[in-house]
Amino acid sequence: MRDVIVIGAGLGGLACAVRLQAAGLRVCIVEGCETPGGRAGVFERDGYRFDTGPTLITAPSLLRELWACAGRSLDDDLTLVRLEPYYRIVFADGRWFDYWGDSERDEAEIARFSERDVRGYRAFLAATEAIYKRAFLDLAGQPFDRFGDFLRILPQLLRLRAHESVYRFVSRYFTHPQLRMVFSFHPLFIGGNPLRASAIYGMIPYLERQGGVFFAVGGMGRVVGALADLFLDLGGEIRYGAPVERLLLSARRVDGVRLAGGEELRARAVVSNADVATTYLRLLPGEAQAGLWRQWLRRARYSMSCYLLYLGLHKRHPLLRHHTIFMPSDYEAHIRELFNGDGILSELAFYLHAPARTDPSFAPPGAESLYVLTPVPHLGKAGGWSQERTAHLRARVLSTLSYLHGLQGIDREAVVFEERTPLDFAERLGAHLGAAFSLEPVLGQSAYFRPHNRGAVPGLYLVGAGTHPGAGIPGVLLSARITSRLVLEDLAMSRKAVVAPVERLLVEPTGGRGRR
Repeated sequence: MRDVIVIGAGLGGLACAVRLQAAGLRVCIVEGCETPGGRAGVFERDGYRFDTGPTLITAPSLLRELWACAGRSLDDDLTLVRLEPYYRIVFADGRWFDYWGDSERDEAEIARFSERDVRGYRAFLAATEAIYKRAFLDLAGQPFDRFGDFLRILPQLLRLRAHESVYRFVSRYFTHPQLRMVFSFHPLFIGGNPLRASAIYGMIPYLERQGGVFFAVGGMGRVVGALADLFLDLGGEIRYGAPVERLLLSARRVDGVRLAGGEELRARAVVSNADVATTYLRLLPGEAQAGLWRQWLRRARYSMSCYLLYLGLHKRHPLLRHHTIFMPSDYEAHIRELFNGDGILSELAFYLHAPARTDPSFAPPGAESLYVLTPVPHLGKAGGWSQERTAHLRARVLSTLSYLHGLQGIDREAVVFEERTPLDFAERLGAHLGAAFSLEPVLGQSAYFRPHNRGAVPGLYLVGAGTHPGAGIPGVLLSARITSRLVLEDLAMSRKAVVAPVERLLVEPTGGRGRR
């Protein structure tokens, strides 16, 4: 019998499994696909390579710590390259802002837009440093499965303006509308609405400044592969092509999984790296006592989805950097349509990844391996998805980039072409409503109010974007740290409960009649 079964070989599942296996438990990962990674997948076509999900690494110290837990050095398995600039942000009027994460160069960029906002930028860094130290360094690595823990830190969160939105918080320090975009868009990286996400997430620019923004040579596929190899080297087991159909219960405790083929695997604990709503609404049997979480998840706010276009281009476009973000002309209206509208977007925004500029192995010489991400409403807002809708959006994306943003010819020069829609998130990845980042990160869905790392049914644990502390690679790696610690604590208690009475029977005196 295994100690732990982990559902899903995504980043969170792999990171949690490495920690548990390194601690001496017997861990088996069951993964529905034939390769690891989940959202962090990779594919190759005709000499072009594409990451399918996350593309950048922030807070690399979390990866270094993970490797150290296994007695290894990250540098032996991965090469991380610091990006310069971190991003290029292009506005609808053709101007752009190169974001370096370096005070001198960032202040020079800010001064090109508004000299008076340089002083605001310095005050912004001071404010976000305080948030970073308390919310990220002190609290993000702690579980919040008791309401009292949340109440104790609530006054501190209010002093840090956690009740404000990121956009309102940023607007205190910047007057120029385009600079407000530059320093408030980061919640979109984790599925958040800058007009609604807590100002706590305003510390992301400071986190990037402290830890840097990196690209792993070989891409995120290399990171995932290295993590899987690390787990296997520790003696762990991965079963690919093994989708989970049901969680198994015994005496109202989760103690295993049933695979789609009918095979049942038992363990002392189950960690789900599957989508949190899918875990509670589809995998957990109806007799399990998790009704409140089920009701809450049906009514919760979910992140937007994404339309992803992967293009192998035979030439490079001078405007692009490794990461380029194209902003809409009406930033606030676009965000409201994306999160609150009826699925129709008046404008499109884009996040482009061009990794061959940093790692030439991604494309043939002089060519471009281009990943185009367009945020779109999730399926609950979009009202379904169709081939006609995909074709319309594809044409709109290509024509907007070609004719509005100056990437002429992108609509007809692709040598390799592939795409993903919200349906792929729902059907391939099991994401509820096709939401690309699980639950939307708002204050009422954070910390204690987010599905807990220790699940609602004994024996079940959660890891990944849908549990505390949230989405994004730092959040997912922190969730793995928290969840693995809870599993180790609970299994140690379970072992003690079984062993201690037996030990007493063997060693306690029995009134002169010897030992039992």
